[in-house]
Amino acid sequence: MSETQEAPPGHPDWRIQPQGDRCLLVILGDTIAETTGRLCLGLARQIRLARWPGVVDVVPSFTTVAVHYRPVPQGGLRYAELAERVRALLAQDIATDTLVSREVDVPVCYGGKHGPDLAEAAQACGLTPDELIALHGQPGSMVYMLGFAPGHSYIGVHDARLSLPRRDSPRTEVPAGSVAIANRQTVIYPNRLPGGWSIIGATPLVLFDAAREPASLLQPGDRIRFVPIDEATFDRLRAEQA
Repeated sequence: MSETQEAPPGHPDWRIQPQGDRCLLVILGDTIAETTGRLCLGLARQIRLARWPGVVDVVPSFTTVAVHYRPVPQGGLRYAELAERVRALLAQDIATDTLVSREVDVPVCYGGKHGPDLAEAAQACGLTPDELIALHGQPGSMVYMLGFAPGHSYIGVHDARLSLPRRDSPRTEVPAGSVAIANRQTVIYPNRLPGGWSIIGATPLVLFDAAREPASLLQPGDRIRFVPIDEATFDRLRAEQA
């Protein structure tokens, strides 16, 4: 299997390396930033459009793109050949200005039983709960990736004043729909899962439904606007989702 391949002189810093025997990893940066995130989405899109034989999945994240493939005996590509094809794409300009971003409003009932950590999180950030909610709802947030569980979206990057670390003691169960923050990001739990982020509210939306196409309500590249709602509206919208 080939060694890690570095970027050529004069090209943005990227590298390609094997991740096991059926995955190639393209590393496009080391910092969570929208420019890097959109570069990952653009490269993932171009690889999908190329329809290379043996490529079974392409998964963008904050700073990397994982290309899962079948090896040669199973009708796929050799690692070195796949790496060279990716390298050829990276030698060109990766188009990010053509990426289509949906604008998605996510209703959130903040505080109370839906957001048990809101007051504590606001205090840790040096804010009032209302100030935290206002900052959280600012436009410009993007879904960077899905991970940890099906439909589990990572959204950011929020105002620097929301630089809250993960909780010291994770919960073993977080209710589905919970909206939680840490490290200037938001996650929305699609199902009942363990989690260590501060829960500031909940959405009545169904984030993941295997019978739906696509199954995940939110997709990488989506622009998110968190919209405060009261508990009565939450209950009504939740009933409509049932």
